[in-house]
Amino acid sequence: MAGHNKWSKVKHKKGAADAAKSKTWTKNIREITVAAKMGGVDPDSNARLRKALDDARAANITKDTIQRALQRASGPSEGADFEDLTYEGYGPGGVAILIQCLTDNRNRTSGEIRSAFNKNNGNMGSTGSVSFGFKKKGRFYFEKSDKVNADLLMTAGIEAGLDDISEEEDVIIVSCEPDAFMPLKDAFEAAGLIAESSEIEMVPDAYIAISGDQAKSFLKLVDILEDLDDVQKVWSNEDIPEEELNANNWD
Repeated sequence: MAGHNKWSKVKHKKGAADAAKSKTWTKNIREITVAAKMGGVDPDSNARLRKALDDARAANITKDTIQRALQRASGPSEGADFEDLTYEGYGPGGVAILIQCLTDNRNRTSGEIRSAFNKNNGNMGSTGSVSFGFKKKGRFYFEKSDKVNADLLMTAGIEAGLDDISEEEDVIIVSCEPDAFMPLKDAFEAAGLIAESSEIEMVPDAYIAISGDQAKSFLKLVDILEDLDDVQKVWSNEDIPEEELNANNWD
């Protein structure tokens, strides 16, 4: 895979999230509310909620704000009308794109996503047109240091469900099955190994190389999609030269 490009994108997107905290907080709170509504307010028995709470704390969302979201989830209607939807399509250069949404109005959401594709050299696809080329995986990204190396990660994680470790120039990427994500996170943290970024991702089976105008158009499309209130995550299989990622703003 284009690991160095993936890590560059992770770092750029983290910076963009810091620059747009209010929108990030809104999406995190929505995820907490929906996760709690669907699986209960106890994070020990609700892995989705626990991940949402971890993300909220990482984004420095206050305890009071988190508690209010949990209280709303206990109400008779809050969060009940939201549904998980995934939209699929192709961006510039034929890049495959998956868009995960939480929405209370699928007509609005599909219209906004279709418009984003149409205006940015993309095409919205039918269900299954793109998703067959992705697999759901847990991913942990560790920056290499004197205290973090592949051997330590392997030792800490092998009994907790670690599947694979790959190394790039400055990062170690650990993969696992989705069900092993939280146990593996616990194992790493117990060993004092804290990931720079971790997520349950849709990982592509193959990547498509794009550059120049196609890369710029693709990055613009992703920015627009991620800025939509109903969009939680955007996954894709582009391979863009790192210097072009570095030259583009993600905010």
